[in-house]
Amino acid sequence: MEKVLWIDIKCVFIFSCVFLLLSDYIRNKAPKNFPPGPWSLPFIGDLHHIENGRIHLQFSQFAEKYGKIFSLRILGSRIVVLDGYKLVKEVYLTHDDSLAGRPILPLFYDIVGDKGLVAATGYKWKQQRRFALSTLRNFGVGKKSLEPSISLECCILNEAVSNEQGRPFDPRSLLSNAVANVICVLVFGHRFEYSDNGFQSLLKNINEAVYLQGGFCAQLYNMFPRLMRQVPGPHQKIFTLWREVIDFVREKVNAHRVDYDPSNPRDYIDCFLGEMENLKGDTAAGFDVEDLCFCTLDLFGAGTETTSTTLYWGLLYMVKYSEIQAKVQEEIDRVVGGSRQLSLSDKENMPYTNAVIHEIQRIGNIIPMNVARATVEDIKIGKYSIPKGTIVTGNLTSVLFDESEWETPHRFNPGHFLDAEGQFRRRDAFLPFSLGKRVCLGEQLARMELFIIFSSLLQRFTFSSPAGVEPSLDFKLGATHAPQPYELCAVPR
Repeated sequence: MEKVLWIDIKCVFIFSCVFLLLSDYIRNKAPKNFPPGPWSLPFIGDLHHIENGRIHLQFSQFAEKYGKIFSLRILGSRIVVLDGYKLVKEVYLTHDDSLAGRPILPLFYDIVGDKGLVAATGYKWKQQRRFALSTLRNFGVGKKSLEPSISLECCILNEAVSNEQGRPFDPRSLLSNAVANVICVLVFGHRFEYSDNGFQSLLKNINEAVYLQGGFCAQLYNMFPRLMRQVPGPHQKIFTLWREVIDFVREKVNAHRVDYDPSNPRDYIDCFLGEMENLKGDTAAGFDVEDLCFCTLDLFGAGTETTSTTLYWGLLYMVKYSEIQAKVQEEIDRVVGGSRQLSLSDKENMPYTNAVIHEIQRIGNIIPMNVARATVEDIKIGKYSIPKGTIVTGNLTSVLFDESEWETPHRFNPGHFLDAEGQFRRRDAFLPFSLGKRVCLGEQLARMELFIIFSSLLQRFTFSSPAGVEPSLDFKLGATHAPQPYELCAVPR
């Protein structure tokens, strides 16, 4: 009897294994005429091919082996990767409408659903993006009217840096606070003091959550969401961190609803509340309180993390290359001087500084694998057929380091953005904000902040490594590509 029972258990086990393997094969079988890629294993896909923290560098290796259009099975499903500037540009512009979707990734979906500016698709996304662009423009984004807010924040940031009195310190939190405050004025109607511990903690939560979202456990969550929802691990902390940020945003939204005056909108939240009233009959447009919370979260979180990380790279490169820092300061002294507040209008007379900032963005490579898109219909890319609902990403690392576009792609070289006369020149392959209809919503704001904040810091201070410390360009890869934490000294000029 026991022998029969053991045989039955063994048969059930074998049948279950075969069934699961067949189910995985059928569910994840590559469609006909799909781009090639490495041999995937059942259940885990191509995770065994991926080095955690280096995937953006491995993409180029895969392209060398499988071609400029290749596929991987990660993020829970097959994705198509585009390699190189010419291909990314051609596909993103030729199939702009067809690539306007967003993939449904379990981890991201369990945090925000289909709400907000990043995750929304279709008609809802078009309405939300249209409204956000027009509202931010009305509050001065891309215009001179926003400059006083950025300049004020520069003065407060400079004072905070000065208070370090030349001692070694990590500038990350100060940079995050300064950039976040520019966003806060736009979306919340006010800024936060650098001494506000609650706000500092919130910014740290965003930074940590963004890092964890690029980790191994996050990838496992997207591949096995039902299992990972039940087990402990770093992925559970992602939800805790974002929950605190979302609660903060929701409190701000609720406070606005209490004292909202439709005749005098103060910020993005007030304008959204007005649009809720104007479009209350159009539920598909997504103008409701929950969408307001997540749209505000996208503007606040994404805008803070990317720009502050770029500035964090910028100061590190100035420490690493003191001769370039000195040339920037010479130009600032010549064009602006040491006493006048630097202005956005000075940019056209500061080609070298402008070139340095662009080179920081290029080599800093903040979003190395781009924000993934999804096809909203069947398309052809080259000779390959890409079904509706496929994740497609243009590898920005391959664009910003394309050896056919950049003279010295792997070296920090501001000359990439200077012509023979030393004047600033635009480069077609400079796409840190991506391109097409899903191009970064905050591009104009980021450009304003980067120039004014970076230049103001170098106008006031000379940055160097602490005594005996060799500056390191080591990075950490999460959802963004950031420097490893470092300290510097800021000496007043």
